[in-house]
This record gives sequence, C-alpha cells and structure tokens, in this order.
Amino acid sequence: MRFEVPQFIEVEDKIFGPLTWRQFLYLGGGIGMSVVMFITLGFFAFLLIGLPIALLSGALAFYPVNGRSFDHFLESVINYTFKQRLYLWKQKADIVHKNETPEETRPTRPYVTPPTPSREQAPQNGVTSMARRLELQALQKTE
Repeated sequence: MRFEVPQFIEVEDKIFGPLTWRQFLYLGGGIGMSVVMFITLGFFAFLLIGLPIALLSGALAFYPVNGRSFDHFLESVINYTFKQRLYLWKQKADIVHKNETPEETRPTRPYVTPPTPSREQAPQNGVTSMARRLELQALQKTE
C-alpha cells in the first residue's frame, strides 16, 4: 500500500473557496467588527475606527511582505520596536561534573622523579633551547 506524500508543505490549504483558514478568519473578524461599529457608532466614528480595522484585516489576510505574511511582518516590527536591540552575552556558570571512583579501583602509579642532566649532558652557556641558541648566535654575528 502506497501513501501520497504532500509536495508543497509551505502552501496553506484552501478551505473556503479561494481563501485559506487564516485569511477567512482575518477577513471575517475585520468585516464583522467593522459592521458592528457601523451599526452602533455614527458614520464619522466608523470612518475613524472601523475603516482602519477593515484595512488592517485585509492586509493581514492578503498582503505579503518580502514573501512572508503580513502578520509575521507585523510581529517582527513590534518585536524590533519594543525589545532590546543590543545583545550582551552573559556567561553562565560552568557546570562541572566530578566523577569519583572508589579508592580501591583507582590505579596507583609510583612517583618517579625525572632524571637530572649530568655535567656532560648539560648544555653549554646555560642555553637549553636550540632555537634560543641559534637566535643568540645570529645576534652575535650581526654585532
């Protein structure tokens, strides 16, 4: 038995004719609020309050900004306006887990002192590093 895998998962399903569920709710809410305001308020108050609500609901339903829906764009504008723009990194305390093993299972190694160089093995002029010795020789040649 084979199942169909949807190909375009970013595209919303059309529920009410050519409208998606989101578009239908925005339009229904905006038009409903505008009609209630037109009936209850005067014409001038409707123009001041109801018409911008109807325009906002139309923009929320149909107007994309840069390929994103208007409600996502409006949310981004509000977040940018009211949230902190400068992010300062705050280091959290380090979490250290100490794994302790029982004393009897710890391997014990005897402490061995490193061998000290004898007079024959000791470097000449007290210089221990080959790089430092070459550097000193180069400085002596330039003088």
